[in-house]
Amino acid sequence: MTRNRGADLISTWFGCGYFPVGPGTVGSLGALAVAYGLVAYADWRPLFFLWLTAAATAPAIWASDLTARSGACKDPSHVVVDEVLGQWLALAGATALNWKSWLGAFLLFRALDIAKPWPIRRFERLPGGTGIVADDLAAGAVAALVLFGAGCFNLY
Repeated sequence: MTRNRGADLISTWFGCGYFPVGPGTVGSLGALAVAYGLVAYADWRPLFFLWLTAAATAPAIWASDLTARSGACKDPSHVVVDEVLGQWLALAGATALNWKSWLGAFLLFRALDIAKPWPIRRFERLPGGTGIVADDLAAGAVAALVLFGAGCFNLY
């Protein structure tokens, strides 16, 4: 199968996935860089990241699926758009955007994405790009709920 440059660009989050060490973490940091720009220059609020995640999910599944099939690998490490969506979803749970909530969203999401506790791991079983993206969306949703709960108790 031939490679699709558009799918590769999206699935690797503009090359973040090619970083030699910790490409998933680099993808998450790339997501936060975009998010920070949207907050700083477009006055975005946390809930806007829920809508951005929803809008980007179908293209992410498409790109992840094509990239995985072209490399004959179920979930290639250089596909990091799933980390981007999960990170944005985690950030959507913040009740306020400050350095603590940014750090909390990052650490919670990365910990859940790496550990993949039940039921997050089960989403990997879904076929193709859907499975690649779904487990990270689940990790992002759990991180968002924890972050939201912490914010309700003024922990950040």
